[in-house]
Amino acid sequence: MVFYNRVTPYLLSLLRCMSGLVFLQTGTSKFFDFPHSQYSGVPAMSLDGIAGLIELICGSLIAFGLLTRPAAFLASGTMAVGYFMMLAPKSFFPMLNGGDSAILFCFVFLFLAAAGGGPISLDRLLFGNRSWTERVA
Repeated sequence: MVFYNRVTPYLLSLLRCMSGLVFLQTGTSKFFDFPHSQYSGVPAMSLDGIAGLIELICGSLIAFGLLTRPAAFLASGTMAVGYFMMLAPKSFFPMLNGGDSAILFCFVFLFLAAAGGGPISLDRLLFGNRSWTERVA
């Protein structure tokens, strides 16, 4: 158990970084056509375009661990709205409606909004042990 207690904060940072990078990838696909996908080239002033902008900004912030809590909260809400507006009406089951990644992102980001960025993050580097949101409050 001691080993797990020591590595848990670092695994939190790894989860934050990797989920932020994958989330960022969906935004780069929408706006920069990289990697090319069915969502490439969406109009900026559409719901997909606004979601893409949030994916770009929040994905970058989460990946680097900067303003992790507010960025993760916004990303979590975006995924919840996207899931319930676009995917849930197709089927109750996430595997059948194509929303398994959206629902996972939603809850991973909700966890990160509560847990913070972990020890390997710009939040920790810039703000020390207290998060940015604790300094503002």
